[in-house]
Amino acid sequence: MSATRVFAARLTGCSVFDPNGDKVGRVRDVLVVYRTSQAPRVVGFVVEVPGKKHVFLSIGRVTSIGSGQVITTGLINLRRFEQRGGEIRVMAELLGRKVTLADGSGEATIEDVAIEETGLGEWEIAQLFCRRPKPAGSPFGKGATIFVRWREISEKTTVGEAQSATQLVASYADLLPADLANAMLDLTEQRMFEVAEELSDDRLADVLEEMPESEQVDILNQLDDDRAADVLDQMQPDDAADLIAHLSDERGEALLDLMEPEEAEDVRFLLAYAPDTAGGLMTTEPIIVSADATVAEGLALIRRHELAPALGAAICVTLPPYEAPTGRFLGMVHFQRMLRYPPNERLGTLLDQTLEPVRAAASAAEVSRILASYNLVSVPVVDENHRLVGVVTIDDVLDYLLPDDWRSTDSDDEKQHPAPVPVTTSSIPVKGRRTAHGPH
Repeated sequence: MSATRVFAARLTGCSVFDPNGDKVGRVRDVLVVYRTSQAPRVVGFVVEVPGKKHVFLSIGRVTSIGSGQVITTGLINLRRFEQRGGEIRVMAELLGRKVTLADGSGEATIEDVAIEETGLGEWEIAQLFCRRPKPAGSPFGKGATIFVRWREISEKTTVGEAQSATQLVASYADLLPADLANAMLDLTEQRMFEVAEELSDDRLADVLEEMPESEQVDILNQLDDDRAADVLDQMQPDDAADLIAHLSDERGEALLDLMEPEEAEDVRFLLAYAPDTAGGLMTTEPIIVSADATVAEGLALIRRHELAPALGAAICVTLPPYEAPTGRFLGMVHFQRMLRYPPNERLGTLLDQTLEPVRAAASAAEVSRILASYNLVSVPVVDENHRLVGVVTIDDVLDYLLPDDWRSTDSDDEKQHPAPVPVTTSSIPVKGRRTAHGPH
């Protein structure tokens, strides 16, 4: 980022550009969500695009803020902005609020908010520009201004008021997705739906990936189609495909039509494979590079914070094109091997010659044996033309082999009744993932 701190009032009205320098709109507001013990987190901007239409720009899509402009990756969802539960608009809702100063010196009014970058793609409210009440006996005077941090103020709340879903979500802010999923499963059904409504799209997507399929379907059925499509866009393609397969054909097709075209294409592609095959288990978003890419470039791709650890364990090398289905698959390079070579070494010279890819029609049993036999965390999947179509990771296989209720199974019961380890195709219990049907 070219700036680490910027005030909302100055940011509003700034032009938004894509990487090519083309203007796509103007910032109209900043969206934040509350957290329990930390300052509110910035989730994105409300951007006005041509036609006076307001759309949402995720903070993760922003590459630079500064000099009166915002630079994006070029990917902006042009669906009309709708404020989600738990989201607060800084300009429209936060400015003008009265707060109590923690030092006991009285009240103040928020007049501006500074947001600050705390990590790669992570922003939060850093400071509040507040004004104290005007002095008594001075009708035309103004109160003194002060800068305070979020922890130095408190907002007024009604005594005895029941905790809102927004407050409950804030108390869950520090939980990992799997832990938050378990916490939500302990709530009543209605309360679980309320919390799901308050979560941001990306947070809800992470949580749904950690939930049993029945609860996934129940929550998605409570969301309107636009919100459900936004959440599915944020999910891993294989998880989104599993979830859509459990919906009615009519709603599944409707949601696919509302999803971002690239995301929907990946999901439709996965739905074409049977659930007990490598194609049914794989993800279509591995790291793919050319043979001429260097070790330095490969390590830079692995460092991306949004990349799952299992996908970062190795890089796939193919002929062009470099998006699945790719050109001919050449091999994989493990990250440990990259660490042993200089940054300018070509990845094409470091291919693992012993690792054979599996066909998309290979059984889940065969994939699990390969992962176990060669101590791998991922295995490449190719089609009949030897083009890379995806990668099966160890977490996909574990999730498939474990029983449906593994998230709620008591550990003592597991020790007393260990689950048998499947070694053949016929011994693998076919879970209710998705039925094998052709492309839509």
